[in-house]
Amino acid sequence: MILQEAFAVEPWALREVHLDLGLLAQTESLFTLSNGHVGWRGNLDEGEPHGLPGSYLNGVYETRPLPYAETAYGLPESGQEVINVTNGKLVRLFVDDEPFDVRYGHLRAHQRTLDFRAGTLSRTAEWVSPAGRAVRVSSTRLVSLTQRAIAAIRYEVEPLEHSARIAVQSELLANEQTPVSSSDPRVAAALENPLVSEYAHATDVSVVLVHSTKRSKLRIAAAMGHLIEGPSDVLTECRGFDDGGVVTAAVVLKPGQKLTVTKFVAYGWSGSRSLPGVRDQVWAALTAARQTGWDGLLKLWDAQTGTVASELRTGPRPLSACAVAPDGKTSNHVSNGAPSARRAMPTRIATRHQSAGERRCRLEVAACCLEDLLANFMNRRLRLVPPRRVPLRIVR
Repeated sequence: MILQEAFAVEPWALREVHLDLGLLAQTESLFTLSNGHVGWRGNLDEGEPHGLPGSYLNGVYETRPLPYAETAYGLPESGQEVINVTNGKLVRLFVDDEPFDVRYGHLRAHQRTLDFRAGTLSRTAEWVSPAGRAVRVSSTRLVSLTQRAIAAIRYEVEPLEHSARIAVQSELLANEQTPVSSSDPRVAAALENPLVSEYAHATDVSVVLVHSTKRSKLRIAAAMGHLIEGPSDVLTECRGFDDGGVVTAAVVLKPGQKLTVTKFVAYGWSGSRSLPGVRDQVWAALTAARQTGWDGLLKLWDAQTGTVASELRTGPRPLSACAVAPDGKTSNHVSNGAPSARRAMPTRIATRHQSAGERRCRLEVAACCLEDLLANFMNRRLRLVPPRRVPLRIVR
């Protein structure tokens, strides 16, 4: 139940009618977009202020040591933490050299809407800079269901009353500063700047970055490309550095004119593939997304939402038959067995306090409904958990 006045109650949307900085961390969680492979927290486009910045890839983690005052048999030597990967959400706006920041100037109106049918997060804002220049900002964000490596943003700005010098800056940033998540300084030190730069390249209006984690040795690549629409005198520049890249579009706009920046972001990672392999993977995904276009991604999202349920029905019975499971946790097996490219989707972990009969019943129900999903789940378990080796005992 939503108790805050900032939210309106609607059947197919979650709408925030005004910005409440005291609820920023909660709204970032509510407005999160994900497709099971890429996850973006609902941070503001400009990145600040924020509760917790977050861009995540399913399966990407970093290890941290677990020191003990006294060692004992069976104590784990290291733990795993989900890390914030390269942030591709950042789009900053400058109005006559004044940065768009909701904490400064005057925010006339601000609204964000998570549309459950369209699968998009939309934002509109009217802001007056400290120098008195008024602008309207509109943005729409999505994470693709059909092209799992792709997320996209359409960002539009127009002056309202007077001409203004507008600069829109799109950024790709790794090792972003995040609030300390643990009171243990050893944990904070182990997770500080977890990504090591391996490759950075910027050209025209595109940037690609490749990093690896320090301890878990996972290789992560991110790339961004842009389509820029506006007056003919728009000036664009692109710059890259080890932990990021920036594409800037600048122009003087009159009231009624608009500058539109469409940003495509591609992600990829691997624990075994080479740097060129992972880099070329995101380049190819980015090119495919630009070929599809913004409108194409929206149409594919709408078509996919209508068919995703039917595609999961691989057995003779419909998916709803799994509801007969006595404890209601069969969805855990479904989400673990319905991966994209055999990578499991994140899900709530089932309780450890369960009998063998309960586990057997859930597996039997899943076997009747979703044979292929169950096979994927069991294959994944075999890859994650090595077979138990029982020493041979010679009896004389």
